[in-house]
Amino acid sequence: MIAALSATSGFCDRAADYLRHLQGWRRTMAACIAGALSTLSFAPFGIFLLLLLSFAVLVLLLDGAQAGPRPILTSALTGWAYGFGQFAGGLYWVAYAFLVDPLQHAWQIPFVALLFPSGLALFIAFACALAAPLWRSGWPRVFAFTAAYALAEWLRGHILTGFPWNLPGYGWGASLAVMQSVAIFGVYGLSLLTILFGASLALFCGPKSAPIVPLLSALAFAAMWIGGTVRLSSAPTQYVSGVRLRIVQPNVAQADKYRIDLRARHWQELIDLSRIQHGAPPTHIVWPEAAPPFLLERSPRALADIAALTANGAVLMTGAARVETSRDKRPIFHNSFYIFGRGAQLLGTYDKFHLVPFGEYVPFPQTLHFLGVDKLVNQPGSFAAGDGPHTYAIPGAPPMGPLICYEVLFPGEVAANPRPGWFVNVTDDSWFGPASSTGPYQHFLIARMRAIEEGIPIVRAANTGISAIIDPFGRILAKLEIDKTGIVDSQLPKSISPTFFARVHDLLFWIMFSFCAALAFGAAFRRG
Repeated sequence: MIAALSATSGFCDRAADYLRHLQGWRRTMAACIAGALSTLSFAPFGIFLLLLLSFAVLVLLLDGAQAGPRPILTSALTGWAYGFGQFAGGLYWVAYAFLVDPLQHAWQIPFVALLFPSGLALFIAFACALAAPLWRSGWPRVFAFTAAYALAEWLRGHILTGFPWNLPGYGWGASLAVMQSVAIFGVYGLSLLTILFGASLALFCGPKSAPIVPLLSALAFAAMWIGGTVRLSSAPTQYVSGVRLRIVQPNVAQADKYRIDLRARHWQELIDLSRIQHGAPPTHIVWPEAAPPFLLERSPRALADIAALTANGAVLMTGAARVETSRDKRPIFHNSFYIFGRGAQLLGTYDKFHLVPFGEYVPFPQTLHFLGVDKLVNQPGSFAAGDGPHTYAIPGAPPMGPLICYEVLFPGEVAANPRPGWFVNVTDDSWFGPASSTGPYQHFLIARMRAIEEGIPIVRAANTGISAIIDPFGRILAKLEIDKTGIVDSQLPKSISPTFFARVHDLLFWIMFSFCAALAFGAAFRRG
């Protein structure tokens, strides 16, 4: 046993020494490979150990960067390479959106494949450059790295509307028990603890190894796993009486969705799926984002079909494009969510407020249009943003908060006041590629995290999948997989009391960040 541990320690030391002494393009390539391998921790793979090890590798590579003449610049380049590998490997599926209309957009794919991960990698470059002046041997560098990296990830989720996709906390998607911790810390807090755990593994290597930090981190995650397991076992799902949900998944390929010759067929499929006789008739029907392939309010036939569908008192909720006319007679388009009551009575309309850059609007539209860059959604002009999350009264069910696709990404920004009893998340993940693509699985995991953070169930209707009922603990109660046509019938889970995160949002994240930053600054100034 002792001999085995000694051999393991020796291998670790040799590997660490090798990484620290890499220079130039070799260091850059090693960082890029580590970042690319870390993507296997995210859905659908869930190999969280690779994310932890990749952080340790990055710390060891940054050790070597400190020995050069320009440590800040070298650290930034090393961090950028790691980020490029992670974002290129984890977000490759973005290119699928440019293949929906290949004649118009396919030429942009090479630029997107390089510029998109390159831009996101600047956040990691910033983190590593920020940590460089505070870099000290031993444990202080781990806390400097953790504080800087966690701050950069928070900024990534907020700057320029934010893009908090594949945050480190999502690397724990394989463990529902560990995921329960976001009800306390939120995903940014879980991300910080994940970075600290992974970075601290570098302390096992070297003559001055300090295993206390990684051991404490491991104990913390063991405690989270035990606490999450207890939480799940002691909280069976409870259901709202009298609500019978039906989610419709039409499974229409994005390239076919708006073909004029297929619109009538697609519409009839929505109606037919909604009318399937399967036990007691549904009280609440949910269609996905932009389910009607036309402007719903301008189609008397479609409204007549909805009136017939809701004649018995059922409620229909659907995503749909909406247009209004400005004072100067210009059309203003919205990506909207409609709530229809008995006889197609319009009970509420919600407009998406977190719009997708280049998908639903284009910044600097005139300049970029001149360069041939337009948004991907086939509507004239950009969509206009709504005014934030809302809660709507729903007949026969608790108050509901709609979330359209991208909006489910943003921690602490999904629930309005008054607090909803459930979320309806409508989406069209056909933009993210086929069933073999990782994008839809990553998006689905994000929705589960929001349910746990808020303690509010999510009813998710996706055009091509994954459609599901998610309880307030992130458990999947019913699901229809990708590229399947059909329905999901289920009861509606009850929400639970507001979680600690729902009450304080990112407070614990900032406390933990301040603690790590204080340790790093204190060690840097104490040691000169």
